Amino acid sequence: MVSIEPSGLTLPSARDTRDSALLDRAFTRAAGSPLVPGNSLRVLKDGADNYSAWLEAIRHARERIYFENYFIVDDATGREFAEALAERARAGVRVRLIYDWVGSLHKAPRRFWRALTDAGVEVRCFNPFRFSAPFQTLHRDHRKMIAIDGRVGFITGLCVGDMWIAHPGQGGEGWRDTGVEIRGPALCDIERAFAQVWAAIGTPIPPNELVRRESIPEAGDVSLRIVASAPGATGLFRVDQLVAAAARHSLWLTDAYFAGVPPYVQALRAAAKDGVDVRLLVPGASDIPALRPITQAGYRPLLEAGIRVFEWKGPMLHAKTAVADGRWARVGSSNLNVASWIGNYELDVLIEHEATAVQMEQMYLADLENSTEIVLFPRRRRRDSLGLPSARELRGISGGGRGSASRAAAGALRIGRAVGAALTEQRVLANTEARVLGLMGVVLLALGVCIAIWPLVGAVPLAVILVWMAVSLLIRARALRKARRTQGLPPTRVGRAGP
Repeated sequence: MVSIEPSGLTLPSARDTRDSALLDRAFTRAAGSPLVPGNSLRVLKDGADNYSAWLEAIRHARERIYFENYFIVDDATGREFAEALAERARAGVRVRLIYDWVGSLHKAPRRFWRALTDAGVEVRCFNPFRFSAPFQTLHRDHRKMIAIDGRVGFITGLCVGDMWIAHPGQGGEGWRDTGVEIRGPALCDIERAFAQVWAAIGTPIPPNELVRRESIPEAGDVSLRIVASAPGATGLFRVDQLVAAAARHSLWLTDAYFAGVPPYVQALRAAAKDGVDVRLLVPGASDIPALRPITQAGYRPLLEAGIRVFEWKGPMLHAKTAVADGRWARVGSSNLNVASWIGNYELDVLIEHEATAVQMEQMYLADLENSTEIVLFPRRRRRDSLGLPSARELRGISGGGRGSASRAAAGALRIGRAVGAALTEQRVLANTEARVLGLMGVVLLALGVCIAIWPLVGAVPLAVILVWMAVSLLIRARALRKARRTQGLPPTRVGRAGP
């Protein structure tokens, strides 16, 4: 592991006390959460570290466990957690669990959740599919967190399943991921983040059950913010842009499904052109392999600005982290794409602590040693300490490139932009977009031929969608009218105002 010196998100020297206060206020407003001092924090790497810490904390729970995760798999790892939660519930501990309907689809059968309920665990499924509101399915609970007794909490990128566990005897590696363990006053914010989603899908948690910040003793010297994002809130998107604007020396990002929207890509490009060492680490092999060519089209503008892009050589890189200037770090569930920034419930911790940031920088450099750098075209250049070209040497180079994988929702934006550019000639297309345009051309050609030969191929799906939407609206309208009658309100009438 390479040792480095902290460079500080150089917020402030004596001259910059006022700048520090302004930046702190900007972070508070962007994140929608205050900076909470007096915590201890432990960085947990990969499944072995995270799962062992989670299970130990669960088994020592005495009053309550709040467990929220995008999915839990009915495999050896998932059953180990289910049994640990069930055992605590049978012992009288109040155990509340939230899982996401889409995330856990085909991963755990009903009997898995029924066994937990029978043991006394209060289980809620977030946003199951409803015929009357099909588009609500786009909003997901992508959070991954645990809070226990107001004593210890975990915020992480890991779900629960065997894929995060290494199997040395079988030659398999676990997915690369990162989480943190938190103790101290910030536990108040973590519990309230859980209560936010719990209330969104059922009866709220009684306020007196939640721990108060003033009742939690300080546990260390770490200051942090808990960012509990909700659909449409865009809190973390504002924070990510603010960090890109505030970083002075370095901004190192790790993301499982990167698909940055233009404002964020431009923020990263501006930082790199201003001399900031911007790096992006993404998966080389993804659990969504079909999306790899879609995301390739997005790397050219990053590389041309001097941003260094790396592909992980392991089975899957699932971490969502950032570290800036050796002073500021982020860990959590949010990916750098539209789904996380706008569509989902997400949970992240923003850490302002030099020792933690330096530790994460060291982890990042270690990860780069198991990664391949993506370049616009290979040529002999001066190398840095890792044998890699510097950001400045990459600026201005043009040519072909390679990329990594992304998520479907954000990937669709890439397709739309590439196809739109080809049709309108509003910008010069990159060489890497040839595969995207070719693929979309073949798909559209096949669809057009099928509809021309068999008109019902297009008419029937369209009719089904229109009928579905119509029935959905009628159901919603009937429910609203019934609610008005229940409340004793008169029917709604539309007319003109006036004498």
